[in-house]
Amino acid sequence: MLSNTAVPRYYGEFRDKVIAGEIPVCHEVSMEMNRIDDLIRDPGIYYDDRAVEGWIAFCEIELTLTDGSDLYLLDSFKLWAEQAYGWYYFVEREIFNPITKQYEPKVVKKRLIKKQFLIVGRGAAKSMYGSCLHAYELICDTDTTKQVTTSPTMKQSEEMLSPLITAIARARGPVLKFMTEGSLQNTTGDRSKRMKLSPTKKGIENFVTNSILEIRPMSVDKLQGLRCKLATLDEWLSCDIREDVIGPLEQGCAKDDAEYLIVAMSSEGTVRNGPGDTIKMELLEMLKGEYINPHVSIWWYKLDDIKEVAYPEMWMKANPNIGKTVTYEAYQLDVERMEKAPATRNDILAKRFDLPMEGYTYYFAYEETELHRHRTFNGMPCALGADLSRGDDFCAFTFVFPLANGCFGVKTRSYISSRTREKLSEAMRKKYDDFINEGSLEVIDGNVLDLDDVYSDLDQFITEHDYDVSCFGYDPYNAADFVDKWTKENGPFGVVKVIQGVRTESVPLGELKKLAEDRMLLFDEELMKFTMGNSVVITDTNGNRKLLKIRHDEKIDNVAALMDAWVAYKANKDAFE
Repeated sequence: MLSNTAVPRYYGEFRDKVIAGEIPVCHEVSMEMNRIDDLIRDPGIYYDDRAVEGWIAFCEIELTLTDGSDLYLLDSFKLWAEQAYGWYYFVEREIFNPITKQYEPKVVKKRLIKKQFLIVGRGAAKSMYGSCLHAYELICDTDTTKQVTTSPTMKQSEEMLSPLITAIARARGPVLKFMTEGSLQNTTGDRSKRMKLSPTKKGIENFVTNSILEIRPMSVDKLQGLRCKLATLDEWLSCDIREDVIGPLEQGCAKDDAEYLIVAMSSEGTVRNGPGDTIKMELLEMLKGEYINPHVSIWWYKLDDIKEVAYPEMWMKANPNIGKTVTYEAYQLDVERMEKAPATRNDILAKRFDLPMEGYTYYFAYEETELHRHRTFNGMPCALGADLSRGDDFCAFTFVFPLANGCFGVKTRSYISSRTREKLSEAMRKKYDDFINEGSLEVIDGNVLDLDDVYSDLDQFITEHDYDVSCFGYDPYNAADFVDKWTKENGPFGVVKVIQGVRTESVPLGELKKLAEDRMLLFDEELMKFTMGNSVVITDTNGNRKLLKIRHDEKIDNVAALMDAWVAYKANKDAFE
């Protein structure tokens, strides 16, 4: 029954266990618990236990697991669903009266939660939770509704439907027995002997209410404009998507003041500074109370510190279902693999422990991109590399300083136009502001970069630090005017053209990789760490390598400039003796 003072049953049990120390929780879950406590204290918000108990009864009587065995809901599922279905509030609406032909004020009961975010480690059976929600809404809702599930790939979306398809095939409970009785081929006979719920080529259809659950690709143009009662998004954080698909989906769902629920489920990803990070910043503001939005439920599971990886008793912070849906042994094997194969470290920390890691670990492993202590190389000879291939909005320069102990100091200087900065997403702009503050990135006013302005600022930067540029390597693409000006002022000696391709990149990339592995590239700037983390290298069957960047906003320009400087240094070693 409705109550504006009652403590939700499953949340109360969960809270008691947390207070007793039986369940460890991270800081984000603790803040969500504070938000739920605020709902309990709010006299305008009501809790209805019948809604969630009805969902639980339906799932445990009717549904099955993917393999056909009986489904018994996890405590975490009950907790999440209670938050989604259990809260209500009352609002006054102008409702049209067909008798009086007028709009009249009427108090309407509305469900509070419209969006639920689940960020939880891999193996927590979050797709099964989404499948249970879809089954309940599709079968128990008497209205004609449309439901959508989306994932990075269509095959992943099918995983969301497979438990429901299995439940339909098995027809475990009385409702599904009735809904699946008859034949789909019976189109001319008695309608009562026709199948009422069935998977079809469109999705899963309820022929009694004419409702449908369908799969859609995870892209804005395929999701906008939909009027869904329930929508689930799986792995929206961990896929390499560069558009916010939740916003357009919500705009379609919110038409006509309709009741809807969007459930966004994912483990943490290794793709940084995209829409996912922007959304997480918004969620964090809600958790902290800086942005009040009671219509959003946030269950964000993660370790509070990377040091907790060493303590299995803390792993429940990242996956509340560990020991039930995934074994501790599986986690332990991944921890051991992470130690033996460092290139897998970022992915395992993100997927298993929901720790957001910086960039990709493709060519340079995580340890190789860690910053060294701050150093200055003022007055020292160096090789300069330039990558101007995107000279309209980004120019990158990298200085390489040969040191007596066989190490090489690295400094960077890059340029972007003010228009490029303005077009960045909020998360990426914050990252670029960090580069600006450390002095490795300069913003030049204008829609496109003027290479004369770039040259003047770079020349002033070199003069201020008294760098002795002994040689200059450059990629010829879009660099003719800049190189011409350089040779006129500094002479042609030591100027080396580095044409990009497997012929010229294989050897220097291999040498730079070895130096990075041995921690002999001494860089102390976040910009260099960022670009090294974005670096992907294609290797052909002959072992030849070539730098590749997946997307235009994943900058690797300073790594390309580092390679150009290295080639120039190798060609002019005598200038440093």
